[in-house]
Amino acid sequence: MKKRIKILFAAALLLLSTDIYGQARLLRYGDKQYGLENYARAAEAYREAYGRRAEYGTAVKLAESYDKLGMYAESYEWWGRAVGHEGSGKEDYGRYLRSAIQAGRWEDVDGLLQSGGYTEYDFAGLDLAGMRRLMESPARVKLVPVAGANSGGSDIGASLDGSGAMYFSSDRGTVGDASRRPGIRLDAKNNIYSTERSSYNEREFYRIYRKDGDGGAAVVVTDLAGALHVSDPSLMADRGLVFYTAFVGKTRQKGTREITNHAGIYYGRIDADGNITGSVAFPYNDHQSYGVMNPFVDSEAKRIYFASDMPGGLGGFDLYYVEYDGDMNFSAPVNLGPEVNTAQNESHPSRSGGSFYFSSRGHGGLGGMDVFRADYNGGKIGNVRNMGVPYNSVRDDFAFVAAGDGKRYLSTDREGGMGLDDIYTVEDLFRILQARVRDCEGDVVSDYSSELSRQGGGSIAAQLSREGILTAELDPEGDFVLRISRKGYFPVTDGSLSTKGLEADTLKREYVLAPIPYRTPVYVDIVYYDLDRSEIRKDAEPALDRIGELMGRYGFMDLVVSSHTDSRASEEYNRKLSERRANSVRDYLSRYGIDGGRVRLEWHGEQKLVNDCGDGVACPETEHQLNRRSELVLEAFPDTDRQYDLPEGVDPCDLPGYLERIGEEAGLPTVYFDFDRSGIRPVHRKELERVGVMMNRKTDLRLYIEGHTDNRGSDAYNMGLSERRAQAVMDYLVKRGVESSRMEHRWFGESRPKVDCASGDCTEAQHQQNRRTELRLSSK
Repeated sequence: MKKRIKILFAAALLLLSTDIYGQARLLRYGDKQYGLENYARAAEAYREAYGRRAEYGTAVKLAESYDKLGMYAESYEWWGRAVGHEGSGKEDYGRYLRSAIQAGRWEDVDGLLQSGGYTEYDFAGLDLAGMRRLMESPARVKLVPVAGANSGGSDIGASLDGSGAMYFSSDRGTVGDASRRPGIRLDAKNNIYSTERSSYNEREFYRIYRKDGDGGAAVVVTDLAGALHVSDPSLMADRGLVFYTAFVGKTRQKGTREITNHAGIYYGRIDADGNITGSVAFPYNDHQSYGVMNPFVDSEAKRIYFASDMPGGLGGFDLYYVEYDGDMNFSAPVNLGPEVNTAQNESHPSRSGGSFYFSSRGHGGLGGMDVFRADYNGGKIGNVRNMGVPYNSVRDDFAFVAAGDGKRYLSTDREGGMGLDDIYTVEDLFRILQARVRDCEGDVVSDYSSELSRQGGGSIAAQLSREGILTAELDPEGDFVLRISRKGYFPVTDGSLSTKGLEADTLKREYVLAPIPYRTPVYVDIVYYDLDRSEIRKDAEPALDRIGELMGRYGFMDLVVSSHTDSRASEEYNRKLSERRANSVRDYLSRYGIDGGRVRLEWHGEQKLVNDCGDGVACPETEHQLNRRSELVLEAFPDTDRQYDLPEGVDPCDLPGYLERIGEEAGLPTVYFDFDRSGIRPVHRKELERVGVMMNRKTDLRLYIEGHTDNRGSDAYNMGLSERRAQAVMDYLVKRGVESSRMEHRWFGESRPKVDCASGDCTEAQHQQNRRTELRLSSK
């Protein structure tokens, strides 16, 4: 037995050792690929290693790999796992917050801060307040996709020649399994395993394309031997040259494996066919040691700006420039210094007039790469500031250039594009929509959805601040439709928005969101039946006619029919009889075109008697009659899963009053009494039955009961008699299930007559008008 236990222990130890060794091997491989900046392969290895053993360090490496890849949703997921591990710290939490923003999860940030026990001021390197300011103060411009340039792949950059043709780079074409990874934008090293397509994301290699006017795009062929990725064209139009970035396939061998290759800059002449010939290497390329990429030709200053991680920089990729002469001799590279460059990556430089543009991950921004502007004066560059929204988003925004045709171009992978990256033109906007939403109490509402579109089609992006202010950029001289919605509330649709003839810069609107009062009883009535019959009686038709008219007029109302019998027959017979009575109501309403689906039927047989006339109890016919009934309740907005529209012409905050006014058509009875009596007459019991049903269905109502007498009798006697009359009505309704706390009864004796009989010449009919109890309703 001991021997067997030892064997099992040894086997378990062997499996554990094998698992640990396998995990260690995966981590070593992932670390190596990460060091080579092959982040996709590194992530695959880290993910497999984490699946074998969930450890904090592996989760961090996965999160960092996805961040490098620009796969921000995945990075957010893995930073979330990392901070859940013991050993994580404040720095990890800061990166978790940043990944939330980059993944477009701004709405999660406050909750993440609270769950971590932090405030936004705990993270000096993460300026959340500054990010919010950028998002809440958008520039008055809009981004418009460049027609004919974008594809389902990654399309980047824009450079124009003298004829107005646009040159850009793209990896469009056939794709493999990893095709949703963004393309290489600032990848210093590239392990080249295939000369057919990118090992990075299984897409086609980048190529340069040329697009004329509104026409399609054609590939620009370069004569550079071994060129794989070719991108970042920048025209030197006065000399017919183009500078570009390329990864070349001339890699050294180590055993049987190919090794690291860095990007370099080349330039060549554009021939008559539009292809690049006579390509020459930039003198500062070093494919085996560092990358040189993103050239921009500044013909006015005779400079070539570029990005490189060559030795001597501040960290990551820095921006440099060289000067050139007429013979294309280049000066030594000049680093743009710490005001522009950071410890992280800067890229895609350009200049126009007194402004210098570039992208950065190191300067404070919204997430990913942001576009920045600096002042350019006499060759000096400084005063860097973020260009804000909508130039920047929580995704990657880069390759901003002010072209010679007066247009501005920007590349971005923000949501809503055609592919992985898209090229946009930047167009000025002259109007801003600023909409505020409130509830009926005047409090600002921020938890809602909005859809903004142009009249005739075409959606427009809008941003909602934490303060509930909706901001959007509107085309000048345009008409728009805004729809605001929130679950359980009436949607608001405004089709009157227009910037035509608008002189102000801002179009301001304020809207009200009101809750839908689902299943609100509006109107209540009762119809009665003859013994053992289900046909609608003549005396019931006016009540049903009124309900048919109301349902035809108000499509947001449905009818609930609750039918009953007296106790005279078997329970099974009475259940079926009550069902037939409910069906009779539905069938009667069909003459008004009321769809049967709007009539909800309930039948209870003899189970819900309104009095004590049960089996074997001797009751007068008038009491049995009260049980042979169908209670009719019109409900407003009956479907709790439906988003109803507000009735036309109704103030959303006056909706309770609007429904109450509809319900007033039913009216309330006045209960009359015999001389010197306080007992309820049989004729009034049906009316009080309806009041009881109304009070039990409309629980927001309060009932006021006021008793009166005629003037025959002393003041003191009549005061007591009016009290008994009011109490009689209240007691009747309490027996019908109405809570006494919802009723208030008062009495006035002979002090408030309907007919003044002080002269003593009133008829008995006139005295009868004064012997009464009046009912009045109000909302709680």
